[in-house]
Amino acid sequence: MSLQTSTAITPTESLNSVRAPAGLSLRSEENVRAVLEVDLSERLRFSLGYVLITNQRLMARFPDETAWKSWDLRSGLTLTHHDYAGVGSLELRDEGGQLAVWRYTLGRNPAALRLLAQFEAALSAHSGGELVETDELEEPGEDEELSDPGKPPSTWTLFRLWRFAKPYKWQLFGAFLLTLASTAATLVPPYLTMPLMDKVLIPFQNGQKIDTDLVGMLLGGLLGAAVLAWMLGWAKTYILSLVSERIGADLRTSTYEHLLNLSLEYFGGRRTGDLMARIGSETDRINVFLSLHLLDFATDVLMIVMTAVILFTINPALALVTLVPLPFIGWMIHFVRDRLRTGFEKIDRVWSEVTNVLADTIPGIRVVKAFAQEDREAHRFAEANRHNLAVNDRLNKLWSLFSPTVTLLTEIGLLVVWAFGIWLVSQQSITVGVLTAFLAYIGRFYIRLDSMSRIVSVTQKAASGAKRIFEILDHVSSVPETTNPVELPSVKGHITLRNTHFRYGNRAVIKDLNLDIKPGQMIGLVGHSGSGKSTLVNLICRFYDITEGSIAIDGIDIRQLRLADYRRNIGLVLQEPFLFFGTIAENIAYGKPDATRAQIMAAARAAHAHEFILRLPQGYDSLVGERGQGLSGGERQRISIARALLIDPRILILDEATASVDTETEREIQKALDNLVRGRTTIAIAHRLSTLRKADRLVVMDKGRKVEEGTHEHLIAQRGAYWRLYEAQARQEKAERERMLAIDEPTPVQEEAVPIAKEERE
Repeated sequence: MSLQTSTAITPTESLNSVRAPAGLSLRSEENVRAVLEVDLSERLRFSLGYVLITNQRLMARFPDETAWKSWDLRSGLTLTHHDYAGVGSLELRDEGGQLAVWRYTLGRNPAALRLLAQFEAALSAHSGGELVETDELEEPGEDEELSDPGKPPSTWTLFRLWRFAKPYKWQLFGAFLLTLASTAATLVPPYLTMPLMDKVLIPFQNGQKIDTDLVGMLLGGLLGAAVLAWMLGWAKTYILSLVSERIGADLRTSTYEHLLNLSLEYFGGRRTGDLMARIGSETDRINVFLSLHLLDFATDVLMIVMTAVILFTINPALALVTLVPLPFIGWMIHFVRDRLRTGFEKIDRVWSEVTNVLADTIPGIRVVKAFAQEDREAHRFAEANRHNLAVNDRLNKLWSLFSPTVTLLTEIGLLVVWAFGIWLVSQQSITVGVLTAFLAYIGRFYIRLDSMSRIVSVTQKAASGAKRIFEILDHVSSVPETTNPVELPSVKGHITLRNTHFRYGNRAVIKDLNLDIKPGQMIGLVGHSGSGKSTLVNLICRFYDITEGSIAIDGIDIRQLRLADYRRNIGLVLQEPFLFFGTIAENIAYGKPDATRAQIMAAARAAHAHEFILRLPQGYDSLVGERGQGLSGGERQRISIARALLIDPRILILDEATASVDTETEREIQKALDNLVRGRTTIAIAHRLSTLRKADRLVVMDKGRKVEEGTHEHLIAQRGAYWRLYEAQARQEKAERERMLAIDEPTPVQEEAVPIAKEERE
């Protein structure tokens, strides 16, 4: 082992190195592979330190220290990773035992895992293996999919839209035929200009008489071609517009349905504004591309191909000269395509930042105003908007140069055709009519070529949008539906957990939990914040899937049941009830939309909500604002209880149902809960331990484990973890009562001040 300290600054970096922290001295030909900022000291206090791996050694500067230490890479050196209760750790060992330990908060865990991977790669290379280069040195962006970070959207992504276009294949085929016919009709007029010039106008200049029949026939042909092109163009545009709208609608519906079927784990790492932007603006962009730009692209391709065929038929030499600008335009399109593609994806992500601010602020406007943070939120929105503007400006700088350059090349090509055509006329190789027709076709050819170059932009925008949509559609739920579901018979409510484990990412949350809840029993979950109570409830609801063990309902593993069938038997009452915009009756009947008004009112009576509902202006038809605006916390909670009562669940989950209300409201809610729990298997989490005295059993949890189980009296007699919680809460409540009494009772100074103030008023 080589243990060194150094304080000099000047690291040298290779192309693959990571920027080294200040105060670090590196050896010759040594470069940093990964850096981890550890933010906890040995006593778990916040303090900054560093751990890094180079191609030669592992180095560290411990929190609260200034000197660097290092260990040369060699066989027998190991670095292991652990996490527990929100704290991650790295332990360095060799044959003699532990060398060092570093601790950090779990927000640094991705960087720690990358450091571990680089350590193993560097150690393998030092032992004679091949050093594996990795690109996992940067955190993926918040809106990037972890499965495919940084990969630019490919234009081929648009072909995946065929699964949504397939039901309309015959309409699309008909539109293609109409496009072909329409394009052919638009190519007729230039062809008719040849006889009009050579057989009518030029002979007339030479003194010959105009053939009126020929003129009438040619002009009639021009008019007929124009009318036919208009009719065919209208028909193809109408059909494609209808089809593209339906494809867009199907895409939105499929994406939203798939989103609803994803687990809570997916939503935990996503911003609401970003998901709204994907389903809304991205599908609109794809829809516009399909209805307008794809049609233009198809028309352009057909026009260029058919025009080229006609040009080669008229004069092959002149046609070859026409194609001179094509290689340069093709090279330019290839040059800017990738830059546009990645640029538009970045614009999409930046625009999501803008919508994220709106999605955060508008629902939380009450909090914004309560804390007078309007200026701060306006500044946050302005910053996101400025970022969006800067990204767009950078991309527009490239695009603004590309389009005029293509136009310049086509103008130069037209000039070359003029020069070569005049020379051919002077050599009597072609007539003036042929040159005129040729120039008419060339004009259309170059216009379509210019249009095709411009469509690169909208194509890359659509490809970027399609990639972000398919990132949702390709995501597989971590709580999958079983392929062969077991039919759920009449549920009794017997819940059994055997050797249950659950990890959230790299953090173990539930550990080896065994629990048996009989039908109709009420179980109270007790423990400090972070002990795993809410996670356990989420696992029983199957919002997440356990990593080991089993959870069974009436002897059937819940993973063998269809999710919807299972969850219909669960009633959930949360600490913060969520109400949708709509009427009171619609919110109560959310879990049972076909419920009659009598059933809704019966549920409201049982939830002690009927009286206050009748006092509202429109009673059960009164509108509830978004998230329950206009109702008190207790009123929202009682509507939530009525909603749970209406579906008549066999299993009831109460997650801090009375934690956010006053004592009087809690009494009303408790009456409603007494009606709700009767005859049902109930799992209750409560902040106030006194509210769980009616529970048949109490389960005390600590750090993801069950540490005690029994009745209130039994656990108090044991004087263990539950007794300590109960005593601490009793002392807190006593102190609160004494403080309130002290506020209500006037002090001697206050009593003397009363008559003095009275005399002064007199």
